[in-house]
Order: sequence, then C-alpha cells, then structure tokens
Amino acid sequence: MGQFIDLTAADGFTFPAYVAEPAAQPKGAIVVLQEIFGVNSHVRAVADGYAAAGYLAVAPATFHRVKPGVELGYTGDDMQAGVALKAAVEALPAPGVLQDVQAAVDYAARAGKVGVVGYCWGGLLAWRAAAGVSGLAAAAPYYGGGMTTPEESARRPHVPVLAHFGEKDHWISLESVEAFKAAHPDVEVHVYAADHGFNCDQRGSYDGAAATLARERTLAFFARHVG
Repeated sequence: MGQFIDLTAADGFTFPAYVAEPAAQPKGAIVVLQEIFGVNSHVRAVADGYAAAGYLAVAPATFHRVKPGVELGYTGDDMQAGVALKAAVEALPAPGVLQDVQAAVDYAARAGKVGVVGYCWGGLLAWRAAAGVSGLAAAAPYYGGGMTTPEESARRPHVPVLAHFGEKDHWISLESVEAFKAAHPDVEVHVYAADHGFNCDQRGSYDGAAATLARERTLAFFARHVG
C-alpha cells in the first residue's frame, strides 16, 4: 500500500520514511514511530493499518542517522542489534532524532492535523515528541521504554496523550507506571494483562485481545483529536 520517500530534517540530514496513503481524502495524519527493529514489515503493516483507517501514515526511519536500511526481526540477535542501534541514536547530540520526527510531522501536516503513535522505543520518542515537537495534535505511546523513569516523566506534554502499558512488562514496572499516572493525571493511561510488545503479531509476546482493544482506544482517541 505504501512506499518510501526521502525527508530532510532541519539540519539538512536526509532520511527515508515509509508513507501509506488512504484510499480517500485523508481525515488527518499519523506519524508511526518504530520499535528498535527498524521500519520493518510489522511497522509498515501498522502504517498501512492507519492508512486503511483513513489517515495519511508516515513512518520515519529513526535509525538512519547511525545506520541506514535497518530491518530486523525479533530473534535474540536482532534484539541485541536493535538495543545497540538505539543506544547509538540516544547518544547523538541534542536534538538528535527528534528533528527527524519533526520533519515527518511537518510532511504529514499536508493531510491536516497530525497525531503520533510509537511502540517500544518509538513510544518513548512519541512521549518526547508530545513535549518537544511542534505541529502535533495528539500522541499515543505504546509501552514506551524509559518514559516512566523520573527523568522522562518530568517532561510536560503540550498535546493530549493516551498511553498503553502491559502489566506483565518486565522492562516497565507497574510501580513506575503508577508513579507516571500520579505525575500526569491529565494523561489517559491504560494497562493491559499483557507483556511488552503486545501489539506486534510477529513477537512471542503478542496478545491479540490487548492489541485489538488498544487499537480501538487509539483510533477513538485520534478521531477526537486528529480527525
């Protein structure tokens, strides 16, 4: 359904983004932020799903600054590679990859209001974007790794936020999720009886019931705030 295009960030850096167009006039746009496995077949399928729901979907390759063409699976080796690439991106001087997210939002704005959704590391980026990227109307991070730490929780979003977590997630403790909720009473937080990565049907931790409910809630959230 989609294709890759090139986008250019404010510092002149050019990177690819997967773009999926809706069948009819878009009712808005959704920027889809990848996990630590690149803009792989799953992330492209997620973008296609938002396009099928009527949105222009844009999935920027947020690893491109450190390594182009990343498309990993979900094996142990792939996990190690993804963790290393994430660390390399996180070590970039500020604003780092957020300027690529900004470029994706700017491009997506041709379709109207723009929301952002992110998964795993992309969930953390979506949370950061809610506080530091202009032109957004809403953000929906899924199990954003690190976003419940005191440092990240200290951010103040400028747009409505819907956050999804799994109660069996050994990367993100329920205690930290409760502290995050207390710090952000204006953020809509949902916790599912599921593990980290429950939205990804290519992972062993996939939970169809949780993924379906989270998607329904996210689509309703975007319908209210994006279009």
